[in-house]
Amino acid sequence: MNRTRTNDRFSRIRSGSAAPAKNGSRYGSPARSGAPFRSNGDGRGRRPAAVQGEFALPKTITPALPAAESFADLDMPAQLLAALGSQGVVVPFPIQGATLPNSLAGRDILGRGRTGSGKTLAFGLALLARTAGQRAEARQPLGLVLVPTRELAQQVTDALTPYARSVRLRLATVVGGMPIGRQASALRGGVEVVVATPGRLKDLIERGDCRLDQVRVTVLDEADQMADMGFMPQVTDLLDQVRPDGQRMLFSATLDRNVDLLVRRYLSDPVVHSVDPSAGAVTTMEHHVLHVHGADKHAATTEIAAREGRVLMFLDTKHAVDRLTEHLLNSGVRAAALHGGKSQPQRTRTLTQFKNGHVNVLVATNVAARGIHVDSLDLVVNVDPPTDHKDYLHRGGRTARAGESGSVVTLVTPSQRRAVTRLMATAGIVPQTTQVRAGAEALHRITGSQAPSGVPVVITAPVAERPKKRGATSRGRRHPASAARRAPALRSVTDAAA
Repeated sequence: MNRTRTNDRFSRIRSGSAAPAKNGSRYGSPARSGAPFRSNGDGRGRRPAAVQGEFALPKTITPALPAAESFADLDMPAQLLAALGSQGVVVPFPIQGATLPNSLAGRDILGRGRTGSGKTLAFGLALLARTAGQRAEARQPLGLVLVPTRELAQQVTDALTPYARSVRLRLATVVGGMPIGRQASALRGGVEVVVATPGRLKDLIERGDCRLDQVRVTVLDEADQMADMGFMPQVTDLLDQVRPDGQRMLFSATLDRNVDLLVRRYLSDPVVHSVDPSAGAVTTMEHHVLHVHGADKHAATTEIAAREGRVLMFLDTKHAVDRLTEHLLNSGVRAAALHGGKSQPQRTRTLTQFKNGHVNVLVATNVAARGIHVDSLDLVVNVDPPTDHKDYLHRGGRTARAGESGSVVTLVTPSQRRAVTRLMATAGIVPQTTQVRAGAEALHRITGSQAPSGVPVVITAPVAERPKKRGATSRGRRHPASAARRAPALRSVTDAAA
């Protein structure tokens, strides 16, 4: 795809749609003028339990293009197609096949699909393809991905980096939690695509280090969580600064009424692709509710953690996470804690150790419920049941990703049974319910539990991560200038966090 062709595509998008609407809306299209939504439902007047409380999806006015069965069928640069092939990615997931033909043509997209369904490449490939061949000026990116958390920002960056490199686009991650200087320097040097959390991006704009008036493609990933976290004023302020004739894509695992504002105000005649966030998980994910007595819960949790293979355990508070992690380490389980009280370098290192198998058990708060992808993670345990059905779906979405299988286990004490029953009904989940005790065969059959070794362990940083002593040999280290010549196409800055 050459630059002229790309610009021609943009010139065909929404001709005249940037004119102010008479009703005060910034946009004149029906979707942006506050026209009521018409449901895409089946006419029976009821909605599935999993989507109760969500708004009625808008009806697409302009017919959508047919879904693609292969990436080779899509109008993308040859370099992108080659990069997909080198990564072993050949057949698109449903959300990718449905949305990419339309997003590549410049249409706005409203996509709902469960976590692990392929949303990142669904918007990422379109963003990169439509930006390929262009060069950003200093402080003026051409593409923007807004996400709610530092972990999700890092995951999006990691997923898109090889594809951005293939089409020689510079990619920067700008999120909070660490000094802002390196991120500002990257933007001043010029990057085509920015992956950002709203707060840090707003800070950079106020400093004069970034402008959004040249952003042609904007993506909102996990918009519902941004609303839940109170980012909506920042998000709308940022969206008001991007090009009014640009393309917008909104992807999320759930769409509730908090996102209604964004859809009405910023999406013009969007192509809608919606998959029930729980229905997509049923075929590859098992849901278990394990009834345990309070006095037995601690021992059962320890035995589950001692199983073979990785396990992700969720608890409500930072203190509970730290206490359980310390207990597991003393019991001989290679565990690590992840929560908002950890610094970004600590969080990044812990995730790396979990992904590479240096740590077997990740004990976390909801900070790990979104934005974390770990291959071969087949068990998620809610040691503390969540109070919100969306949290349950997102926690469970860390397993059974990309078509793999997995199990979600929720430990429930007698006083929690009624609340968890309501939670499952709201989430549209029909779990298998079993009464278990520590050491019981049923617990082992469902979770793979076993007795821990009892030999305390200490988790240390792998040798490769330890800083070299001053004066140590640097054999094999590339000269900075030489490295820059080898990889001029990509600048990735990941000074972290939400």
